[in-house]
Amino acid sequence: MSLFGLKFGKKKLKEEERLLKANNRDFNLTFEYANNSIKTSKYNFFTFLPLNLFEQFQRIANAYFLFLLILQLIPQISSLSWFTTVVPLVLVLAVSGVKDAIDDFNRHKSDNHVNNRLVQVLINGRLKDDKWMNIQVGDIIKLENNNFVTADLLLLSSSEPHSLTYIETAELDGETNLKVKQALTVTAELGDNLQKLTDFCGEVKCEAPNNKLDKFTGTLTIRGEKFALDNEKMLLRGCTIRNTEWCFGLVIYAGPDTKLMQNSGRTTFKRTSIDRLMNVLVLVIFAFLALMCFILAIGNGIWEYEKGYYFQVYLPWAEGVDSAPYSGFLMFWSYVIILNTVVPISLYVSVEIIRLGNSFYIDWDRKMYYPLNDTPAQARTTTLNEELGQIKYVFSDKTGTLTQNIMCFNKCSINGKSYGDAYDVVGQRTEITEHTEKVDFSYNPLADPKFVFYDHSLVEAMKLGDAATHQFFRLLSLCHTVMPEEKEEGNLVYQAQSPDEGALVTAARNFGFVFRARTPETITVVEMGETKVYELLAILDFNNVRKRMSVIVRSPEGDLTLYCKGADTILYELLDASCGALKEETTEHLNEFAGEGLRTLVVAYKTLQKDYFEEWHKRHHEASTALDGRDEKLSELYEEIEKDLMLLGATAIEDKLQDGVPQTIEILTKAHIKIWVLTGDKQETAENIGYSCNLLHDDMDVIVIEGNTSEDVLNELREARTKMKPDSFLDSDEINIKFENPSTKPRILPEEQANGVYGLVINGHSLAYALEGNLELELVRTACMCKAVICCRVTPLQKAQVVELVKKYKKAVTLAIGDGANDVSMIKTAHIGVGISGQEGMQAVLSSDFSFAQFRYLQRLLLVHGRWSYIRMCKFLSYFFYKNFAFTLVHFWYGFFSGFSAQTVYDQWFIALYNLVYTSLPVLGMSLFDQDVDDRWSLLFPHLYEPGQQNLYFNKVEFVKCMLHGIYSSLVLFFVPYGAMHDTIRSDGKAIADYQSFALMAQTCLLIVVSVQIGLDTAYWTAVNQFFIWGSLSVYFAIIFTMYSDGMYLIFTASFPFIGTARNTLSQPNVWLAIFLSIILCVLPVVGYRFLKAQLMPTVSDKVLRKIREAKKRPLPPMPKTRLRRTSTRRSGYAFSHQHGFGALITSGRNMRPKLPFATTGTFSPNSEKTRRK
Repeated sequence: MSLFGLKFGKKKLKEEERLLKANNRDFNLTFEYANNSIKTSKYNFFTFLPLNLFEQFQRIANAYFLFLLILQLIPQISSLSWFTTVVPLVLVLAVSGVKDAIDDFNRHKSDNHVNNRLVQVLINGRLKDDKWMNIQVGDIIKLENNNFVTADLLLLSSSEPHSLTYIETAELDGETNLKVKQALTVTAELGDNLQKLTDFCGEVKCEAPNNKLDKFTGTLTIRGEKFALDNEKMLLRGCTIRNTEWCFGLVIYAGPDTKLMQNSGRTTFKRTSIDRLMNVLVLVIFAFLALMCFILAIGNGIWEYEKGYYFQVYLPWAEGVDSAPYSGFLMFWSYVIILNTVVPISLYVSVEIIRLGNSFYIDWDRKMYYPLNDTPAQARTTTLNEELGQIKYVFSDKTGTLTQNIMCFNKCSINGKSYGDAYDVVGQRTEITEHTEKVDFSYNPLADPKFVFYDHSLVEAMKLGDAATHQFFRLLSLCHTVMPEEKEEGNLVYQAQSPDEGALVTAARNFGFVFRARTPETITVVEMGETKVYELLAILDFNNVRKRMSVIVRSPEGDLTLYCKGADTILYELLDASCGALKEETTEHLNEFAGEGLRTLVVAYKTLQKDYFEEWHKRHHEASTALDGRDEKLSELYEEIEKDLMLLGATAIEDKLQDGVPQTIEILTKAHIKIWVLTGDKQETAENIGYSCNLLHDDMDVIVIEGNTSEDVLNELREARTKMKPDSFLDSDEINIKFENPSTKPRILPEEQANGVYGLVINGHSLAYALEGNLELELVRTACMCKAVICCRVTPLQKAQVVELVKKYKKAVTLAIGDGANDVSMIKTAHIGVGISGQEGMQAVLSSDFSFAQFRYLQRLLLVHGRWSYIRMCKFLSYFFYKNFAFTLVHFWYGFFSGFSAQTVYDQWFIALYNLVYTSLPVLGMSLFDQDVDDRWSLLFPHLYEPGQQNLYFNKVEFVKCMLHGIYSSLVLFFVPYGAMHDTIRSDGKAIADYQSFALMAQTCLLIVVSVQIGLDTAYWTAVNQFFIWGSLSVYFAIIFTMYSDGMYLIFTASFPFIGTARNTLSQPNVWLAIFLSIILCVLPVVGYRFLKAQLMPTVSDKVLRKIREAKKRPLPPMPKTRLRRTSTRRSGYAFSHQHGFGALITSGRNMRPKLPFATTGTFSPNSEKTRRK
């Protein structure tokens, strides 16, 4: 069984290199390459039963109960009927089996949906529709616009000029900006000629399948001539074809060999920390059980040898028993059966019911329902609820998870005046709401109807012909790399390489400067209704060092102008000295914009002299064609001409966060949850969003790791750790001592505290080095001391590796949240995976444990549902172990008074009904309805979440306390009734000290005591709790008076021997006095301990609950609704998603058709319905 369960028959050798021939299936099949079918399911119809049972019996308790069942079938040692074990065991196996079957059925459906998609395959000279799963390596397939890419393909040809193909890689790296791929010239000539494509017999030799999304190395051999292949010629599975009518590709990797599937990771069986703890505790209980049985067996052997041997006339030994040691051996197994209730199988049935019930609460929560796309929250698994209350690390995707990836032109500063705020009739600034009046752009027939702006004064300035305002929007309409499409007159759509640029050009369009068309040499703009054609003389392209771009244009009047936009920190150094006053005013506006979390950008221009430009242009041409040092020469020329710029103003773009993201992150941070953002986006984008959503703030010392070698990264990480905690390099440091000697055992890092507030930003290439064996410890130590971590440009597999790293070194529960296929491996790796539904693609949701539509619902999932589930499960386990220790250990003490004969204390019917009827509903009522505070207080006091992170409510220490409590209670419950019965007579002078009366009294004491105990444990009383507790006691008394009646004895003499015991015993006052004494002795120490502990050693939870009790006396504070505003340093938002070199592509004309300015079949508008849904 290989990745995703795909079977390849005999075991394959590891592939070192791949060789394939186009259109030659027979040749390619000899290498047994995987076909394009994927399989994520675990079972099929025939393997389900054996495999599922095998998995279930790997749970220690299930195997133990099977062993008990076998023991109960042996007559010599069986003291209880076999059905007391078989019925609950079958029920547990059936419930778990049905749940696993449903989960796997959904996986089958998902697999079938993908595998049965249709694609056009070239077979025998004709295009034929075939299913994805039938595609083989070496096939040539045709893809059309908006098609998903079927497999990893080598691009052969396309409908676009120079065989360019535009793809969207959102499912791979989270980016929605388009990327350009280009075929080799030799294959581009094939076009869409089916005969040429059929005759194509190229041979590809390339690297073996791997998970590196940004790397591909290979060669294509055609007629003896070799051509180099790289990643720019590959279309990867998971991408979507955009703005390309058709393209042909050669399948290189298929199915599980594709880079997307190589990054998807395995589906692992997730267990909660409480599950793992229960396995350990069950082993401890088994050892304790074996010890008790051994003691009783030894006691039986001694008693039979000393006493029983001489009483055989009255108490004959069982058939086959001929010695005291053999009798002791049989009694060992008899006591194993009797005392097995110390771990009853009903524990596991109850746990499944509690988890199921708490899962329904998530499904039914209206406050986690998103009405805009009719998406409720969904608990896709029912086994992980309580782990939601223990999360320490949240790993989040950015695009589509924190942000909507919609850029909106929000505000601007032009010539020292700020625009974008809304004002009332008296000129006072007002908060923008849905009722605020919007600017009416109906005067502009080419305006985008979905563009929204609220400041009417900017439109007035445009209409009045303000020169600076016109120049500002002229710059926005000319200085960019956007491509337009106008299929119908006036119906413009823009295809922007970055959403920022689309927003700026759309703003210019609405304010009257409409970018209409472009050729390699010209840009057509409609300026306030008048069409003007500007000659495009040069594009000074963007790169990460320059952080700006410029265009040089000649206006129809012959004026030469350089228009520039870029990061304020860069452009301010290039401004003319005369701009000093305007620079100060603009700086003030920039600070205000940045304080609102907007992405800022400065714009400037420069009028050029004709003679100077011609001379510069000649040098520019020489530099652009130079073979050596081209980039350096161009950079020098750009620096030379981009000087003495005249400042126009600044723009402020809002990268729209999902609703409530900053508030959610703030609340989660207060709950001591550390949030790491893992994104495929660039560093600037990720940092900016970090500030916008309150993950990073200006009081935080942000450390950037961007080394290009392993040594650089190590030095940067160590410098960061030296800054955060200098003592961590001392030989006496606890961690240094612990990790001094190499060990194969996993070692957990203790929590380290930094000497300040730090944030960490690390690049993808640096992260690749940091994840290597010798650096991973350095990375995790440094990163875990930070309040926030942002990893940029990471691949899907790196996301999973980061999560795995924290799981490996930290004793903490992790949660990963994302919305795309690039997040699947991270979601599968984390303890809890959350999928954001309602976005494009459902891969993340299908792989997740929980799903909902908005990131803001995470706070409710964790702080309300997770916390309640954790508290309920801990209370359930503590109480369950207590009541069963108290119940079972009475048998142990009774053994010393019954000749160790394995006689039960209680009536057999009481034993059968104790966990099933008498105590099951009260504990379920508490476990399904209990809450220490309601959901509102849970969100207002996030510190209440901390005990779950530290696992304070149920751990090994708490288990020992339950055990000691149970042992103490069992002593009281045995010896008080025993002492009360000893040599006692009834009020009428008759003896009461018989076995049946003692049994009834002991079981009545037990049941009342455990009922009082659950009353003490219940924090939130409902009618259901009251009904379950009082109802269970009522049912108990009703059953014993019925079963111990004369009528039942006459009908079923053998089954109901306790005739008249209830009415005889329970009518005696001294019996009730003994019951009351038992209750007092059992309950009083508990009440005293809890009171003193809360007063003398209050926990964090105790302190917060005290505050809440005080706050409840006052009116409830309103939930915060205001938008978070803060002061902030400026951060440029320019062209974060740009690819270097796109300007050169435009000026070359290689991406343009001869007639149409830009032929596309896809659309882009920053406010389009499609983009809104993202």
